[in-house]
Amino acid sequence: DGMKEVGVLFGSGKMFLPQVVKSARVMKKAVAYLQPFMEAEEKHGDEASAGTFVIGTVKGDVHDIGKNIVGVVLGCNGYKVIDLGVMVDCDTILKTAAEHGADIIGLSGLITPSLDEMIFNAKEMQRRGLKTPLLIGGATTSKAHTAIKIAPAYEGVTCHVLDASLVVGVCNDLLSENRRDDFIQELEADHERLREKFASGQDGRKDIVPIDKARAASPVCDWETTDIRKPDILGLQHYEDIPLDMLASYIDWSPFFWAWQLHGIYPTIFNKPEEGKEAKKLFADGQELLEDIIINKRFRSRAVAGYWPANTVGEDVEVYDDEKRSNTIARFHFLRQQRLKREGQVCRSLSDNIAPKNSDRIDYFGGFALTLGREVDDYAATFRDSGDDYTAIIVQALGDRFAEATAEYIHKTVRDQCSFGKEEGFTSGTSVDEEQANFLIKEKYRGIRPAAGYPSCPDHSEKATLWKLLDAESKIGATLTTSYAMSPPSSVSGYYLNHPDAKYFNLGMIGKDQVSDYAQRKGITLVEAEKWLRPHLGYDEQ
Repeated sequence: DGMKEVGVLFGSGKMFLPQVVKSARVMKKAVAYLQPFMEAEEKHGDEASAGTFVIGTVKGDVHDIGKNIVGVVLGCNGYKVIDLGVMVDCDTILKTAAEHGADIIGLSGLITPSLDEMIFNAKEMQRRGLKTPLLIGGATTSKAHTAIKIAPAYEGVTCHVLDASLVVGVCNDLLSENRRDDFIQELEADHERLREKFASGQDGRKDIVPIDKARAASPVCDWETTDIRKPDILGLQHYEDIPLDMLASYIDWSPFFWAWQLHGIYPTIFNKPEEGKEAKKLFADGQELLEDIIINKRFRSRAVAGYWPANTVGEDVEVYDDEKRSNTIARFHFLRQQRLKREGQVCRSLSDNIAPKNSDRIDYFGGFALTLGREVDDYAATFRDSGDDYTAIIVQALGDRFAEATAEYIHKTVRDQCSFGKEEGFTSGTSVDEEQANFLIKEKYRGIRPAAGYPSCPDHSEKATLWKLLDAESKIGATLTTSYAMSPPSSVSGYYLNHPDAKYFNLGMIGKDQVSDYAQRKGITLVEAEKWLRPHLGYDEQ
C-alpha cells in the first residue's frame, strides 16, 4: 500500500522520480527480508497484482535507462513487471507475453531503426491474433509515428507513452472496466486526427521542392578564400584509458538530471522551487558515486579518432589515404534539406562544409568513435542484482556522461591539432575549469561533430563506413548491432567538420527524388534507403 501511495504521488506530480526509485529500493530490501514469510502465506492464496506488464528494448537496440525506469515505476504501482532487457527479438517478447498472460506489452527504443522493428512487432501481433494492448516508448518514438505507422498495423490498442510519469495512468485506464472504453475512444480519435494531418501535408511535406531546386539553394561559399587548416596529424590516433578524473571536468551535468525527468539546466536547476531540493540530493548521490568510479577505476574510457584529406562530389564526401587524392578509402553519403518556405532560404547539407573536388583545394574530414566499455553495465548490474535500481540507474547515467565528456575532450584535442583550437584560450590534455567547461558545453568553438542517426544525417547505416575507416571494433572493442546501434551503450561516434561556418541543422522531410538518388549513390535499393530514412520521408511509400 505504501508503494501504491508513492505511485499516486508521482503520477500527480507531488513526488519526483528519484524519490520513487529510492522508495522502490527500500521496498525491495523489505521484500527480500520478508520473502520466507511471504512464500508461506502465498501457499494459501495468490498475491494480487494490478496486472502483468512485459517490456523490452527491441531487437537491434541496446539502450535501456528509460525502460528500466518505467519498470521500477510500474512495480511501485503494483504491476508485475517482466523486463526482458535489450535487443529482444519479437518472438521472445510475444512468447513471454503468452507464457505469463501479459495484460500489456511495452516496446522501447532509442534509435530510429527501432521504429521499423516496432512496426514489425505490431504486424506480428496482428498475425498471431493478439488483442493485448501495446505501449510504445523511447527517445526516437512519437505520438505521430505511433498513430501513422504502428497503430494501423495492429487491431489491438496501440498507445505512445511519453515518459514514466504517464505510464501508470495509461495502464490503469486500459485495465479499468469503467475507464477503458472512454480511453480507447479518445485515443483512436487522437490517432485519426494525426493521420489526417499527415495526409493533408500539414507535417511539412507540402514545402518540399525538387532536389535540383534544393541544390540550387545551397549555401554559397568562396572556396578560394575559405580558411582550411591542415591537422598536425593525419590518420588514426588511438586513445587508451583516458584519465577519468580529468574527463569529469568535461561533464555536462544537465542531461544527468534529464535522465531522471528533472528538467532544468545545471547548476540553476538547484534554484527551482519544487525540483531544486531533489536535484541537490540526486547530485550529491551522483558525486559520491563519481568519486568511487574515479578512485576505483570502475570505467575505462578509450577512443579512436582521425583526420584524412577529403573532398566532396555532390552530397558525398570522398576520403583519401593521402594528399595526392588518388586513392579513395571511404565515401560518406549525406543528404540535403529539401523544404523551401521563403525567399532567400538555404537548403543545407553536411557536405557543404568540405571543399568540392573541382575547387582544387585539399580539405580534411574527421571521424571518431569512443566507448566506456562493458564496465558500465557490469557495474550497474551489481547494484541492480541486489535490488538497488536507484544506484544502478545513476551508474548508467554517469556512464553516458563520461562518454559525452570523452567526446568533448577528444574534439578539443583534435581542434588543437588543427591550430584553431589553440585560439580558444586553453589547450587540451588537462582538466578544464568551470568557465572553460561552459565554453565547451555551449559549443562556442569552431567546427561541429554531427553523428550518424541524428537530425542532420539520419541514416544510422553510415556508421558502418565510419567503423571500417576507424577500425573501431579492433581498436576500442565497440560494435554495431543489426540496426547500427553502438554497443556497449555508453558509446559515441561522429564526424569532425571544421568549416568556419559549420552549424547543426535538422534535415526535415525529403522527397522521393532525393531518396532515389541517395539509394543510387549508396548502391542500395530504394526500399532499403526508405527503411533507414523513414522518419524523414515526405511521401507515401508504395
